[in-house]
Amino acid sequence: MKPGQLVRTTAWGVVLTVTAAGLAVLPASAATQWTDCKPEGKDDPAVVEGSECATLKLPVDWRNPSGPTFNLEIARRTAKQPAERVGVLVFGPGGPGDSGVDRIKTGISRFSPELQDRFDIVSFDPRGIARSNPIKCTSSLYAAMPSPLVRDQAEFDALIDYNRRLADDCRKHTGPLYDHVDTWQTVRDVDAIRRALGERQITFHGSSYGTPLGAQYAETYPQRVRAMVLESVLDHSLATPRQFLDPQAASVQDSFDEFVDWCDRTTTCALHGQDVRARWAELRKQSDNPFMASFAVFRMLYGPQWNALATTLQKGVIPTPPPPTTELVANTLVPFCQDWNLRVGTYPEYAGLLARLARNNPDMPYPGQFMAISLCLGAPKANNPQHRLDVDHLKTPILLSNARHDPATAYSMAQNVQRQLGRDGVLLTYEGWGHGSYNKSPCMTDTIDNYLINRNVPKPGTTCAAVPPVG
Repeated sequence: MKPGQLVRTTAWGVVLTVTAAGLAVLPASAATQWTDCKPEGKDDPAVVEGSECATLKLPVDWRNPSGPTFNLEIARRTAKQPAERVGVLVFGPGGPGDSGVDRIKTGISRFSPELQDRFDIVSFDPRGIARSNPIKCTSSLYAAMPSPLVRDQAEFDALIDYNRRLADDCRKHTGPLYDHVDTWQTVRDVDAIRRALGERQITFHGSSYGTPLGAQYAETYPQRVRAMVLESVLDHSLATPRQFLDPQAASVQDSFDEFVDWCDRTTTCALHGQDVRARWAELRKQSDNPFMASFAVFRMLYGPQWNALATTLQKGVIPTPPPPTTELVANTLVPFCQDWNLRVGTYPEYAGLLARLARNNPDMPYPGQFMAISLCLGAPKANNPQHRLDVDHLKTPILLSNARHDPATAYSMAQNVQRQLGRDGVLLTYEGWGHGSYNKSPCMTDTIDNYLINRNVPKPGTTCAAVPPVG
């Protein structure tokens, strides 16, 4: 990419207009206007037969429904057994920044054959992401993103200045949508999808950053929820930077501890019999960018990829992620800063957070989630700030699903969300590792499928045994 170049995407598909004023809706027959999804370039993955694409024209700001509009890209695959169709399953992408359209176009292998038989599976590119009026920024500017490991007042001030210059640049090149990509707005987008499909209710499955979306949808439209799974649960009630970072950092450290224990007892581990923690500390100390080295290890705990991580540490070459891309900006800086008030006002406060993380998490002192703090320095107050959930009048309790050793969404957050939901939520625990749990074992898949298809809610305290990871 050349300096100064903007990242652009093109819109495609049939436009289904959902009238904003008065929230008028399309008739159910509008769903017949879907067209087959098409490859969008030489690097676009093969499009699986049966995937259909369309576009919704929606308000940039649902608080001003008669104002500017943008195109929300959506995709679906209809139930393979129409006679046994249950309804529509909307998948809420994670990230923030994942493409739900790509998930559908490439075959929805994430979902079991049973779900593919019984549901029209629908997803979308959230506003500001991929094909849905993507955030655009000058490449040379976002590539100059400073390290979040600020060492003094001057670097703290420089980071705030950079964040503001980047925000101004992205806003200029993105247009009015830039300031309206929070989850409050996306909740209304999901309901617009429901209305455009002509459905009275939807079944919803949200993953990671898609879990606050699902929870807030249930909070806003409880009567329109048939059933809902929130997998890898993010707790949107955490009010302060410390409350947010403590469980997240502890979960990363816990996942690294689990990796070390596995290596100690597994002869095939490339570092078996060696001091894994000392090896990692040495490599982190030698790294030119210890934050990004830690981020690379953090990502390898997602699977988890224990064998690959052990080999990486043995070889001593931590893969350095590429420079920040516009995807990173769109994924984190914009949606997150509009959803969370986690502002740090002074350098001593910022340094105190870093010191606390290092003190409490000796192997993983720089959790990837810290970027959510650093990239929001200097940002205005959030459009959709944190709050405790107030969900009521659900016909079927929400099913929460979380691995006990999840590096990205701490198990304690799922427990806290379940407490907020009370009788309107049940937590299903996978006693294993990694980010995500639906596909981790037949027990998890079968239990969640039974809930989604038949609305059979597992008993409180239900668990599924761990399955040793491969990779």
